[in-house]
Amino acid sequence: MAGSAERLLLGVDVGTGSVRAGLFTAGGRQVGRGEHPIRLWRPRPDHVEQSSENIWQSVRAAVAEAMNQAGAAPTDVAGLGFDATCSLVALDANGRPVTVSVDGEDGQNVVVWMDHRAVADAAAINATAHPVLDFVGGAISPEMQTPKLRWLKRELPETWRRTALWLDLPDYLTWRATGSDDRSLCTTVCKWTYLGHERRWDPEYFERIGLADLAADGFRRIGRRVRVPGECIAPLAADAARDLGLAPGTPVAASLIDAHAGALGTLAAPGIDAPLTRRLAVIAGTSACHLAVTAERRAVPGVWGPYFEALMPETWLLEAGISASGAFLDHVLQSHPARAQLPASAFAALEETLTALEGRGASESTLTRDLHLQPNLLGNRAPLADPSLTGGVAGWRLRDDVEDLARWYLAGLQALAYATRHIVEAMAERGVEVDVLIVSGGSAASPRWRRIHADALGIPVVLPAEADGVLLGSAMLAATAAGVHGSLADAMTAMTGAGPVLTPDPAQRGFHDRKYRVYRQMIDDQRRYDAIMDG
Repeated sequence: MAGSAERLLLGVDVGTGSVRAGLFTAGGRQVGRGEHPIRLWRPRPDHVEQSSENIWQSVRAAVAEAMNQAGAAPTDVAGLGFDATCSLVALDANGRPVTVSVDGEDGQNVVVWMDHRAVADAAAINATAHPVLDFVGGAISPEMQTPKLRWLKRELPETWRRTALWLDLPDYLTWRATGSDDRSLCTTVCKWTYLGHERRWDPEYFERIGLADLAADGFRRIGRRVRVPGECIAPLAADAARDLGLAPGTPVAASLIDAHAGALGTLAAPGIDAPLTRRLAVIAGTSACHLAVTAERRAVPGVWGPYFEALMPETWLLEAGISASGAFLDHVLQSHPARAQLPASAFAALEETLTALEGRGASESTLTRDLHLQPNLLGNRAPLADPSLTGGVAGWRLRDDVEDLARWYLAGLQALAYATRHIVEAMAERGVEVDVLIVSGGSAASPRWRRIHADALGIPVVLPAEADGVLLGSAMLAATAAGVHGSLADAMTAMTGAGPVLTPDPAQRGFHDRKYRVYRQMIDDQRRYDAIMDG
């Protein structure tokens, strides 16, 4: 493809465990892909950290692999878009890393989204009942940035003194690529309490929660200028161009959070009998995010938002999610004694085991009638907004065989589907109806995952033609910034293809209705246990 007349769009997705880079045509066809792992530190329980420098080096490796696979020359790339997890990056006045770790290592300068060190700070912020909280579902999460900042100011005062820039990870990537510290409307609205519908920060909120110094100099340390996703934030700087093997001056787009890029890359899938405002994007990775757009402002208790224009112009965004989704399934496998009997490709082996059991007459109902799992390993993000909830199991037996582990895996898939059903029902109670799930992410590649979700919710599940919707969403940002498409809406229409539609089996509804009642009862029971232990 080197020297091709067709211009390519480069999307870079920084997840929790790896960086992925993808090259796409203007029509949304992927022609090159690269992936590289990133390092994670856990110095204490509930503390999860990364290194911005390690992440950037992994970006370099992933981009190089994608470019090589596509046979692309630097000048073939028309635009660059980034998305990333909503993690918190600390930099000093010279752009160098500042530690966020109790270990004191400057290299560990990223508080990862799943870090829960600030649970008490989130509770203290929520106790203020500040009006800003109306735009985060009524309660701020410890996964968001102001609780983490409050913890860092109190517990690591030297870090607070030294840090000149606090950046959401997607904004760090555009800063590293261009030198501009302009922020994305997506990150600031969704994770920092920026009021997108008014285009301003609320200084009184920061004063009330003990972070008044962040308002100094026009909120310089957390973002004086906020840009719309897909807008060209700046041209690619010469040093970053050398790092990435791209041409200096390549347009770089204002970024998105990773799940939001997945929504952008999937929601416009054609051939679906449902308007955009009745579709729910589910991006199922380490966590799962559920995103819906509405034409009017609608608030759903326990669901983040409503966020104005955080994804698309002239729309409101609602964001729910499951804090441990793929991570929950991984933990189910690692916790069972039969895991050692499986090959490295454990999920594929379990799928084969389940298929063999079904071939011998077993069914989903007979395998899991008396086995029920709770996926709240990192609390319940939505719709309960309760970080104190934990995972659970009912129906544990003294078995250590692979067939039993396959049952646990199946029950784990069901638990995730019921968590999504809980979210969809909460949204429907506030007038946000969902007619179809548009899915992407690693878990969604499984036909069994999709079938269980369709049957448990009673609505169709669609996997778009490009299964890697997050990367495609970032490429749509690149296409918009480069002018390859005139707007994000145009990019969505031009680059999203139709994929398989899985419709629910009505015969399974009664079984899933009963199991869903158990799912809800287990949450209520856990709260009763907590109340008993609290005296």
